[in-house]
Amino acid sequence: MSALKNAQMTGSLPRMDLLGRLREAQIVDTKPVLPAEILSLILEQLTVLDLVHFARLSKRMREMVYDDTRWVRRLRLMGCWNDAAARTAAEEARRKKIESLNSTQEQQLKKTATTKRIITPESIMEARRGPRKPSIPHVSITAVQKGTSKSRADGQDGENDGFDFVALSPTTPDPLPDHQPVDTLSALEVISTARSIRGTARQEYGRIHGALNMYYKDALRSKHPSNARIFRVYRDPVQQAAMLSQLVKFANSDLSLGWQAREEKLLLMMSAFEDAVSREFEQGLKLGDVDGRMKKYAHVLVTLNGGQRAVDLWITDNPVIKDRTGLGDPMDCISPNNQDHLFLEEAHSFLSHLSSAFNAQVTVIDRVFPASVSVVVPYLQKIGNEVLATYIDTLFVYLQEKSTESYVRAISGVYDQSLRFAKTLRPPQASGDEFYEAVDKLVADIFAPYAATYFSEELALFKRRSEIEVSGWERQLSQQDASLESMYMTNINRQADKRDFLSSFKKVVMMPVNVLPSFDISSRFGGKSPAIRASDNEDNLNAYQAPPSQTSSRPDTPNPRNGPAMLVSRSGTPIPEPPTTELAAKAAILKSKLEGIRTLFSLEVALNLVHMAKSSIDRAAVFARVKGIFDADARNECEVIFIMLLRTLGDRHVKAGFDQAVAQLANYNPRAASDQSQPGVAPLVMFLELVNVGDLIQQMLDVFYEQELVATRLTDRHDFLNPTVKEKKRFEQMLDERVAAGLNKGIEVLMAEVEFVCATTQNVEDFNPGATGMVINKIVDITPSKTAIWVVEVVSAHTKMLVGSTDKNMLDVFNQEIGLRLFATLCKHLKRQRISVSGSIKLISDMNHYFMFVQSLKNKDLLEYFKALRELAQIYLIDPSDAKELAAIIADADRFHGIFRAEEVYEYAERRADWYQVKSRVEKAMYGIGCCMM
Repeated sequence: MSALKNAQMTGSLPRMDLLGRLREAQIVDTKPVLPAEILSLILEQLTVLDLVHFARLSKRMREMVYDDTRWVRRLRLMGCWNDAAARTAAEEARRKKIESLNSTQEQQLKKTATTKRIITPESIMEARRGPRKPSIPHVSITAVQKGTSKSRADGQDGENDGFDFVALSPTTPDPLPDHQPVDTLSALEVISTARSIRGTARQEYGRIHGALNMYYKDALRSKHPSNARIFRVYRDPVQQAAMLSQLVKFANSDLSLGWQAREEKLLLMMSAFEDAVSREFEQGLKLGDVDGRMKKYAHVLVTLNGGQRAVDLWITDNPVIKDRTGLGDPMDCISPNNQDHLFLEEAHSFLSHLSSAFNAQVTVIDRVFPASVSVVVPYLQKIGNEVLATYIDTLFVYLQEKSTESYVRAISGVYDQSLRFAKTLRPPQASGDEFYEAVDKLVADIFAPYAATYFSEELALFKRRSEIEVSGWERQLSQQDASLESMYMTNINRQADKRDFLSSFKKVVMMPVNVLPSFDISSRFGGKSPAIRASDNEDNLNAYQAPPSQTSSRPDTPNPRNGPAMLVSRSGTPIPEPPTTELAAKAAILKSKLEGIRTLFSLEVALNLVHMAKSSIDRAAVFARVKGIFDADARNECEVIFIMLLRTLGDRHVKAGFDQAVAQLANYNPRAASDQSQPGVAPLVMFLELVNVGDLIQQMLDVFYEQELVATRLTDRHDFLNPTVKEKKRFEQMLDERVAAGLNKGIEVLMAEVEFVCATTQNVEDFNPGATGMVINKIVDITPSKTAIWVVEVVSAHTKMLVGSTDKNMLDVFNQEIGLRLFATLCKHLKRQRISVSGSIKLISDMNHYFMFVQSLKNKDLLEYFKALRELAQIYLIDPSDAKELAAIIADADRFHGIFRAEEVYEYAERRADWYQVKSRVEKAMYGIGCCMM
């Protein structure tokens, strides 16, 4: 505020000098006594009527009272202001204003372009004066009038800003009128229909104040709640509840002194009304009047304060919760005779009854309560905590103390049934995804205390059972070996046969064993699905029976549960009569050990282990069905079980079996065998059978991994950092290493067998007819020799056994190694022979026979060696008179493709029967020298 005061005159001025008096004037600045912050705090403590009076003091006070933020705050306290809606309305108003200005400018431009303007002195003066200010009409300030202005009565807002329709006078205004508005029905929705528009918050609050203030003041003045005006004006309980609810919200905007007492009195009135309505609802609940009293007074309570009182009353007196013992007894799931046997059908029956009862009550909820009230979720929580959780806790606590196996089966089985139970529940009308989310959360909360214990117990159970399976098989195998040795040595007179033991040992100790047929790789484990499909409630895991194709070609594996009394031979046939001599007994024992290579690890044991792992993974995978609850722990549990399966089956069973087989192959001496009636090396054939079983186990694990883990999305096979992927590769690498080591030993044994066949079956006259002095005049035989045919049969019999049982890379390496060693053996064998010109035809036939066999292996690199060997056989066909041609062939390095040097070919030429006749001429042709007589 400022004022002008005259300063004291220091000198005399002319009386008519007005400008001089203005120059002598001084401006005195004055400040308000109270700062704006304190004034704002004072305004917060005033009633609405006092705010109107305060606005009359000055223009500044009026601006502070009419500040839009002050009224927005009151609307927000009542819960009827939406910032997002206000922002949207402001943007829409701004857009319309811009469009209007653009339209006006366009019209003015068009008008200016079409109208010729005449410039006059009056127009110039008007332009200099600028636009005229609108005249401010005089507003008379009178007392507060009753009712509303004519524009509001006509439903036209216009420029009405809430309290502008109230005429103010300088005199003290009367209190606000205490009478009923004209439209009582619109007053019931005055708060819900409030608009959130910036700049009009005072008008909106004025509209609400005009509709509710009279009821608010009357409720505060009433001595008894029933005497309040709202109960006289509104007779319908729903309307009474709606008005009481609005008054409570309106009371939140009352910030003046004493608001706590006024709010408390209003809440007491609403509490008395709520108690009366609740009694009526209880009477309807006892009488079962669903569509009458229950529905009517439930809607009254919902209108009053959301209806939580009605929801609590209905849930507390619900028959499903009161009579929950009639749904089922958890002890019915346990067999009275066998604690390990469960009747999960009883749990399924309990959940079915509970689902039917719940769905029936949901129908009642839809009939009684409006769709806006959340009744089914708290009711579902009550059912879960007092009915379902009680049943499950009783069952699990009892089984945890009695049997671990039954405990893990019960948790997985009941959880699976609970998920199915959740899908059978019928949601109420107008319910969304929150119902199913609440059901999943309820099931998760019930099973959460048991999840961690279940995962640890499941893993420990699989580890314990797999250890028992492998250890039992090893123990049974050792007992069977001891029983065989004891039986063989029973009827022996050690003293009588001790003297001839050393002399006859080599003849009988390494008797050849029967060659078993190859294992069928096209078994069902290499096909589309694994052969293990067992239920979780299966009590005996040994019920698996091998298919006829396996039992006919595989030896019987000892069963660790049958005991040593069930003694059968490894070949599946009855044990022969015990030998009568110690030497025969030792030979039989050694033969039994060689045959035992095939039983160093068992397919039946692998099947049982996979069966156990499948049962455990199937139970744990149930917890991975619901995302975000137990799925991460369940997937990790399944991966750990599979890793444990690989380690148990690999390190404990397969690896140990291959190591023993390789050791027995290393100690086997095929040259000691005296029976060569059949082609083949017995221990290598047995080892290849072992390779087939190992490959079958690997295929079985691959199928199990794909179908049980990858197909069900329990693991990611493309994640190279995944523990299951790394462990699976380690198992395959271990198997490849053991197979390679065994094949290396087997190739050594096979080549020793080939050398033995060449040394014992090759006749001297095969390549040098007449060497023994016998003159035979007959046609030259161009067929391969018996030795070549025998060698090819021996080698091909073993190479064919690996076809289909291992990968192509390993098969190529195996064939190439056999071919190279066969080439070296044949070269060594050739250097031991004496070949004549007539016998070279038989040698060429043998080399062609070897070449055709190697060609069937489809290895181009290996084929070059046998081409060179075939060319080498040509040097024996040259007549002694053509020494120069023989020398040219020996010196031609390109003829042998770099396989043989000239010096090596010369060494082979020395094995000609007529070498000493042609030696000088050959050397002369090659080196230009020869024998000279001095």
